[in-house]
Amino acid sequence: MNNSNRIQGLVAATYTPLRDDGALNLERIGPMVEFLLQRGVHGLYVCGSTGEGMSLTSDERRSVAEAYVRAAAGRVPVLIQVGHTSLAEARSLAAHAQQIGADAVSATAPFYFKPDSVETLIDSMAEVAAGAPELPFYYYHIPVLTGVSLSMVEFLTHASDRIENLAGLKYTSATLHEFQQCQELDDGRFEVLWGCDEMMLAALATGAKGAVGSTFNIAAPLYQRILDAFDQGDVAEARRWQLRSVQMVHTIGRFPFHPAMKEVLGMLRMPCGPCRLPQRRLSSDEIVVLRDDLNAIGFFDWTEPHQEIAPVGAKS
Repeated sequence: MNNSNRIQGLVAATYTPLRDDGALNLERIGPMVEFLLQRGVHGLYVCGSTGEGMSLTSDERRSVAEAYVRAAAGRVPVLIQVGHTSLAEARSLAAHAQQIGADAVSATAPFYFKPDSVETLIDSMAEVAAGAPELPFYYYHIPVLTGVSLSMVEFLTHASDRIENLAGLKYTSATLHEFQQCQELDDGRFEVLWGCDEMMLAALATGAKGAVGSTFNIAAPLYQRILDAFDQGDVAEARRWQLRSVQMVHTIGRFPFHPAMKEVLGMLRMPCGPCRLPQRRLSSDEIVVLRDDLNAIGFFDWTEPHQEIAPVGAKS
């Protein structure tokens, strides 16, 4: 994958629409894609943590992947997350992603029986990536959920000899020093996508060119303003917008995060149902408090493209 084809900008970690009974609601994916593209998203990351990939059956994951690729229609890159506790299943999902015309595949480490060394992790990811040899492969580093906290510098250094289609990482960890090392390894050979929304400005300062985020679903214009201000050298303005992100993530994080995010999408007239167990639903009282808390920080005043906001600290 050469530099001209690299994924840059805002990649939304997409949600999987579900019905009240927990069944897939594939009809909502088309409207969701249009909603995201209208707000300036530059790519879609499907069936990751945000998309509850690990709570779906493999057949359901295939159906969701197909629906997102079809809805995107080549307008933005679509990355399919295929990680699984079974490497054979992950490889099969990767092969399916290639078959349906996805732009890239990504995978977590197995997270029940975990790789105990970088070498074992490389062996595991080589097995998965081989299912889609024609697509770029991104290892999904999210140690807070997988429990796999191995060195990503060592992984990238040694994995390229075993994984011919290795493009880089989706890096969801607050260890910015390692993130920077990974970006600069081998003269910037690898593409390292940042995955902590509330720290995006810090990642930009270390050289990040692309990010994958859950809250891009509800506030992509906010993050585009961070990118624009940073590119223009206006760090104070970028900090102003980043603080809004911090306030938003903190407010939503007072509740179970992904169920709360789905409720916020509903408030933005883009309903996608509840989360699947073991992630619980918010109570009606919690939903009222969530809406009030978001109103209190002015959230609904700055979710639309080209919407101006008051300075931080001013009354909304």
